[in-house]
Amino acid sequence: MTALGGSDIELHPLVLGGNTFGWTGDEAASHRIMDAYLDGGGTLIDTADGYSAWVPGNSGGESERTIGSWLKASGRRDSVAIATKVSGHPEFPGLSGKNVKAAAEASLRRLGTDRIDLYYAHFDDPDTPLEETVAAFAALVEEGKVRHVGVSNYAPKRLREWLETADRLGAARPVALQPHYSLVHRNTYEPELRDIAVGAGMGALPYYGLGGGFLTGKYRTRADLEGRSRGSTVERYFSDAGLALVDLLAEIADAHSAEIPTIALAWLLTRPGIAAALASASRPEQLPALLAVADTALTDDEAAALTRASDAAAAG
Repeated sequence: MTALGGSDIELHPLVLGGNTFGWTGDEAASHRIMDAYLDGGGTLIDTADGYSAWVPGNSGGESERTIGSWLKASGRRDSVAIATKVSGHPEFPGLSGKNVKAAAEASLRRLGTDRIDLYYAHFDDPDTPLEETVAAFAALVEEGKVRHVGVSNYAPKRLREWLETADRLGAARPVALQPHYSLVHRNTYEPELRDIAVGAGMGALPYYGLGGGFLTGKYRTRADLEGRSRGSTVERYFSDAGLALVDLLAEIADAHSAEIPTIALAWLLTRPGIAAALASASRPEQLPALLAVADTALTDDEAAALTRASDAAAAG
């Protein structure tokens, strides 16, 4: 276990993503997934207030409510850290001071808890002065409603400005960065965000680490995409180089008696600044391959081979 960005949040190598809860995973399955995650040593569940407003019939907050019902039923609140985010809920867009406060209180109600362990600014809000946003997060920390701050989907320049603003205001710096990053998508994080995160002592917890499912190996032809909820996300990675990368993942997985997703996540853990891999599951039987990243160490040659294959396949 490692501590996240110098905080007191202890990290298992896998962070459990909650974006499937209330979307592709129903409440009962989601509860079983969270139980299995903690039983496997997991320590941090990640969600957002906007999950899953994109689903017809949903309005946002479904994932938080599912986590909240599990926390109540399981009695395991003190055994897990909860991360959520603000700015993506249809009723709470943006990062004005007033909105950050109201959104946090709404998340706390849905989660049925008295604190958010890690609270992210989900998307940048260029229309709100950073000083106002940073101060709003700092106030939540002072009130005890938020324990630590994180930043997601920020450009390098804006992340630097957040850090500078926090220092100027005497506010706690963010301990976590959540960028889009995987073997098939490198240039959002590399090199600038990586260098800032490493220099600031932040822990990066990248999302889409499995390329929306492409790096699980279950999509080997375009026919495999038909009727899939993430088909449009995965399609962009279909190329000779992308499929060759998946073949290499399969080869290395065989050498480790592991599954393809495990190896894709293990590669992330070899990269500078990455504190843990983040992945989600819709069914409990998907979880063992994700948790196995904790016991899978790539050799230097394997990691280098994957990086070379990624250089050819990365879609930007």
